[in-house]
Amino acid sequence: MTDVLRRGRASLAFSFFAQGAAFALLVTRIPAIQDRYGVSDGMLPLFLAAVPVLAGVGSVCTEHLVKRVPPSLVLRWSQPVVLLALLGVGAGDHMAELAVALGLFGLAVGGLDASMNMLGVSLQRAYGRSIMLGFHAAFSLGGIVGASLAWVGAHWHLALFVSYLPVVVVLLPAVLVGGRWYVDARGGGEKRHASAPSEASPEGAGSGTVVFKMLLPLCLVMTFAYIGDSTVSNWSAKYLQDVLGSSEQLATVPYNVYMVTTLVGRAIGDVGVRTFGAVAVVRAGALVAALGFAVVAAAPGAWVGMLGFTLLGLGLCVIVPQTFAAAGRLFPGASDAAVARLNIFNYVGFLIGSPLVGVLGDLWSYRGAMLVPMVLVLVTLRYAGSFDPQHARYGDGHERPRTADVG
Repeated sequence: MTDVLRRGRASLAFSFFAQGAAFALLVTRIPAIQDRYGVSDGMLPLFLAAVPVLAGVGSVCTEHLVKRVPPSLVLRWSQPVVLLALLGVGAGDHMAELAVALGLFGLAVGGLDASMNMLGVSLQRAYGRSIMLGFHAAFSLGGIVGASLAWVGAHWHLALFVSYLPVVVVLLPAVLVGGRWYVDARGGGEKRHASAPSEASPEGAGSGTVVFKMLLPLCLVMTFAYIGDSTVSNWSAKYLQDVLGSSEQLATVPYNVYMVTTLVGRAIGDVGVRTFGAVAVVRAGALVAALGFAVVAAAPGAWVGMLGFTLLGLGLCVIVPQTFAAAGRLFPGASDAAVARLNIFNYVGFLIGSPLVGVLGDLWSYRGAMLVPMVLVLVTLRYAGSFDPQHARYGDGHERPRTADVG
């Protein structure tokens, strides 16, 4: 393994870490942002929904942009914009300034998420073994650090700008320097396959063209995983306090536990993929996540509920990184485009998850609402074959007869 690839892997991992920290600093200080700008409860959902919608637009734009420039260049310039937009959220005084800052944040995040995962997929291909979960573990670690810094800012009643400025001052020059070592490790694969379909792949899979019908199962898996993730991030505290009768302080614990178990699961997940294969790991993750939702729905008290959220972290954490990796394998001649399109569906899941649970909770019950993401996560078992490298080679997972056996 060359030093170039090692440096590229380390710098990309730091990029994931920085993005996790920036995103956590934004979402965990939403109440403070609302107070600073005087955003009403009725307007707040519109502001929050605008970020993933614009991120989806940014991901679509990145798909077309990387046809002309390498993903590393997109990442190198989108990440500083994310950090500066975060600082802008803390620096403004008027609602229009908040709208501009969040708009820039959303567009840049779409390009950042897409280009980071493009580079992760191509580096994994260059390494020849599973390393994708490690990048997402760095994101989880960044999220824990960012959430912890946000807690410090809230505890000491620091202004948003004062809370954000030291983080941006540290991360901005670091990502600019680290960006020099990003590696577009495509190995010429996307150029080699651009002229004609591969003999071993269905038309489109190796030809530089993304066939959406083939990508659709992975898009569904991505959506369902993020519905589960957004359920935890948006409803765990309310569920523990209002349904399971915990204290306000204890209600803040499940999401922190979820983030820690997500980090642990992703840190060891690559070893599991190398040992048991991607299909087995994804199936196990889906089953553990479904068990977690079942435990949460049936929990008699707060501590059992926290056990359920712990299981959710261990189960959901492996699905998203492996979905990106599977898209890269399925379309080796168009992995960048496949990743960019797949990335849109994490925002779709994020947009659906929170209102879905809220509406079902109001119309039915919050315990019953937890069963819906459980069922959706179990659908992943139906599409687990899409994570098989053999499936990526042939498009359906079935072995092809040798020429001598035909007829």
